[in-house]
Amino acid sequence: MLLSTTHALPGYRVAKVLGIVNGMSIRTRGMLGRLLAGIEAALGGRAESYIVELKKARDEALQDLIREASRLGANAVIGIDFETSEVLEGFIVVTATGTAVVVEPEQAQKS
Repeated sequence: MLLSTTHALPGYRVAKVLGIVNGMSIRTRGMLGRLLAGIEAALGGRAESYIVELKKARDEALQDLIREASRLGANAVIGIDFETSEVLEGFIVVTATGTAVVVEPEQAQKS
């Protein structure tokens, strides 16, 4: 599966647009994770425990998007966009949205 945040893939042409696909992940830190994040916040600097959870959530949302695109018969997703938010106290929500497409390699130009 080819994935891109751009709307074009160099060397490929879009043969068919299958539609918008979404992936989502909602994660929460447990009691220990919230305690560590609180300590990191008090000390300042990079919040490593929060970054780890965001990366996991992003990867889960992307895998969910890939599954949906595969179900539609896509071999690529273009225009992928990520959105991140926090709901309630400590719930991280990451969504990935893109356009599922079928792409074909472009023919080499003959001179």
